[in-house]
Parts: sequence; C-alpha cells; structure tokens
Amino acid sequence: MRDKILGFLRKRQDYISGDYISHRLGISRQALWKHVQDLRDSGYEIVAVPHLGYKLTAVPDRLFISEVSNRLNTRFVGRNIYYFDSVISTMDIALQLGLKNCPEGTVIIAETQTKGRGRIGRQWFSPRYKGIYFSCILRPKILPYATPVLTLLTAVSICEAIKNMLSLDVQIKWPNDILLHNKKLGGILTELNAEMDEVRFIVIGVGLNVNNDKRSLVEGATSLKEHIQENINRVELLQEIMQRLEGNYILFQEKGSHAIIEKWRHYNITLGRRVRVLHNKEYIEGEASDIDSDGSLLLRKDSGLVHKITSGDITHCR
Repeated sequence: MRDKILGFLRKRQDYISGDYISHRLGISRQALWKHVQDLRDSGYEIVAVPHLGYKLTAVPDRLFISEVSNRLNTRFVGRNIYYFDSVISTMDIALQLGLKNCPEGTVIIAETQTKGRGRIGRQWFSPRYKGIYFSCILRPKILPYATPVLTLLTAVSICEAIKNMLSLDVQIKWPNDILLHNKKLGGILTELNAEMDEVRFIVIGVGLNVNNDKRSLVEGATSLKEHIQENINRVELLQEIMQRLEGNYILFQEKGSHAIIEKWRHYNITLGRRVRVLHNKEYIEGEASDIDSDGSLLLRKDSGLVHKITSGDITHCR
C-alpha cells in the first residue's frame, strides 16, 4: 500500500488531495494517514496541509524497493528485489533463494551486513547506509569452467556505471577488485551452484564504498565520496549498475566472452605488469600476459612457461 501511495505523491509536484488518494485506493482517510505516518517514520518528508492534501518534499537515503524500482529501466535484473536493513550476508540469502528457483535477475539488497563475505574467506566491512551491498542471481546457459568471466563482466558494469554517472576513471585489478587512485573502492564475489556439465545458477555479490567517510574506511580503501567531496545518490548509482550489468550480460550471451574481455581490457591495470599470485597454496610470480576466453589470467613465468590462473590472491609487484 505504501508503494501505491508513493506512486500518487510522485506524480504530482504540488499537493494531492487525501480524499482523491483514499478513494482511488479504496481505503479510509484514517488508514491513509497511518500509512503516511509510516512513510514519514521511514524517512520520507511529506507535508500535509488542510484543504490541500499531501506533498512529497524529500525521500530518504535508503535503498528501499520502492526507490530502486522507481524508473528502473531493466528487463529482468532488479525486477524482483528483496530489501533488508541488516543481514549476515546478502550472498547467504541469494544462495537460499537460488535453490528455491527464484527468477533470474533477483537482487538482494542490504543497508549493512554483519558478516559480509569477500574472496578467500575475507570479511567485507559494510557500514550502514554508506555503501552499496547487493547480490544478484543469474542463470546463464554456460559450463562451470566459463563462470569466471562473469566476475569480469560485473567489474566492467560497475566501472561503466561510475564513469557515466560521476565521470571518475575507476580501474579493475584482476580478478575482482575495483580501484580508484590505486585504493580499493569495491569488490566482487561470485559463487555458483552447478553440476559437472551444467550451471544451475550463479550469485554475484557486490560491495562498493560510496558515501563512506575517510575515518570509517579500512587501510588501503577509498570511497566515491572521498573524490567527489559530496554524498552520492546511492539509489541512482545502484540503478545504473544494474542496468549496465543486464546490458553486459545480454551482450555476453549474444556475442560471447570476447566482447566482455575487450571492454575489461579498457579498465584493467593488471595486464603487462609483474605480479605475484597465491594459487593452490603456492606463490607464482611472473608477467600477467593476457586473459583467457573464460576470464582466467595467463601468467608467464621468467622461464617462459605460461600458467593459467582461474582464481587466486594477486599482488602487483611493479
């Protein structure tokens, strides 16, 4: 009901009659007033004037379903959204929903995570109402070995969204780090449910530092606010990321991984550098020479031997 009331309020820049809203929704004026109070408690600023009605003057900085869905220009990503003020991890919820055959493109959003997950068992720090933390469920018709390219696809989508909205030149460190001025801005975690020759579904998790103050950031991290010097509209940025994610996912399905990898090359800062990778509990050092068609890193050792690295903790040596 609150979303329907917001729909009426959004359509009018001036006041709208309470009688009109009540009549159209088939509720009493008293019930309408209670819903308006509930919206106010959620942070919406709604002015009520006798004989004029209600007027929406400001919306809260929250990633509510009604806000994210409003004017979202996607076909399937974000058309089914779950919102939580606090969860242990959006990835956990997404994996549970994936097993229940939820629609492709389902998105789980949280304002904070008490145990947000990063790669290799790391924790992602998720301060409340500051960043963007979400997981998206996809069901691509690909073999399990090809799933690493979806991490690259997501990284490209984030970079494109930030570039388009904020004109910031963000970069990608293979396989999953989003950097800004050589500091970590965001990370991507990909988990899948699959058989030997079939992917049932993939969950892509994103953590992005948006309006974090410098004092709330861990060492080596940064936020968009640090560089813009003002708060960013998190709803608009999340919408832009989801739209780019869907567009690149469709491109991947139609054109294959080559189209995504070519985009990835534009933002990457790993290829051509000497790197050290922790892979299968062993350190390998050499030049990051190229990306394979499945998103794996091709690392050329000093001996000339090329290793294919599907995942690992990477350090840029120089």
